[in-house]
Amino acid sequence: MKKIILSLILATSFTFAFAQKSNVSKAKNKALMDTPDFSGAREAIKLALQDSTTNKLAETWYVAGLIGSKENDILYQKAMTNQTFDKDVKGKAVLESYNYFLKAAELDKLPDAKGKVKEKFSKEIKAKILEYFKIQQNMIAYGAYLYEKKNYDAAVNVFETYLGIPQLPMMNNEIKPDSTYRMIQYYTCIGSINGGKHEKAIAHLEDLKDKNYETMTVYQLLYEEYVKQKDTVNYVKTLKDGLQKFPSDGWFLQNLINYYIYSGKTADALVYLKTAIDREPNMAQYRYVKGNLDESLGNIDEALASFDKAIQLDSTLAEAYGGKGRLYYNKAVKMSDEANKIKDNKLYNAEMKKVDAAFKVSIPYFKKAAALKPKEREYKQTLKTLYYRLKMDADFEAVKKELDAM
Repeated sequence: MKKIILSLILATSFTFAFAQKSNVSKAKNKALMDTPDFSGAREAIKLALQDSTTNKLAETWYVAGLIGSKENDILYQKAMTNQTFDKDVKGKAVLESYNYFLKAAELDKLPDAKGKVKEKFSKEIKAKILEYFKIQQNMIAYGAYLYEKKNYDAAVNVFETYLGIPQLPMMNNEIKPDSTYRMIQYYTCIGSINGGKHEKAIAHLEDLKDKNYETMTVYQLLYEEYVKQKDTVNYVKTLKDGLQKFPSDGWFLQNLINYYIYSGKTADALVYLKTAIDREPNMAQYRYVKGNLDESLGNIDEALASFDKAIQLDSTLAEAYGGKGRLYYNKAVKMSDEANKIKDNKLYNAEMKKVDAAFKVSIPYFKKAAALKPKEREYKQTLKTLYYRLKMDADFEAVKKELDAM
């Protein structure tokens, strides 16, 4: 009785295995017909891929890849003859085929029962994957299509698949990255940024930054990504590296200066600012910034000289006039503070006249700044305070009216 049951089990297993191998053949035939039935082919191969008797065979996975490959071939011909075709269907066929072919190639290299490796499909698989890589209507076109639809995650997935092809073992380092490859790397970076995948964007930008493709932009994007991640060490390093690569461009230098200013590292900011001034001595904005830094360090004479130089270089730079007015205003405030310590009423009144005279010195500079930037409230607000203090009633009412109207 046991022998009969065993025989039935063996017969059933043989029949089922035969059926799955038959499905592999059926799938292949449906894909290769003059009028292919890709849906039927996929249904047939799906059963074979799920069964343990056939899913370990390279042929099963090869046929699975063949289905998408043949569907792509037909749609490619439509694309070449300007016929309407579904770009999603074509792109998905390429990706599906590619993934199945990779598995087929892996199994094709396994030794048989005698320990020998007899590759049947690897050569054809390699040729097909090279086709997916080299012909832009395949992976590149599909990635670009997804990118244009703002489906950035999917686009990046396609681009990353494309970028990984030269590193496949089957390629034996035969593919040398060219300008097209670097372009896809670049758009993989942009797609990652647009998709909010900042860590992935950083990884791709780091890889691309020294590949001689849009290098300045890549460094700038890398800096911005590190800023988003609040990675101070790396964004400062990126700025310094960018400055070294592009010493004649002000972008990296200016951002370094700004970083040191906002970090309260005034001395470091002045070092880089001196470099900026040495390189562009006629840049009024640099002189204005230096005036602010000198002022913050208490170097009032140097600050005044910097503001004067900024005005000399650009007579329309309102901020430089405002900076100079601020220096005189603050000097008057300090004088007032000292005067308030005087106990003798006569001496106090005499000193306060000097204080008022000192405040008056700042007025022309704030007026000039306000004239250059009439929509800026700060200058007019300071003038209002000055006019009130100095009892310049007509001027006070005029500037108050302007402020109220703003």
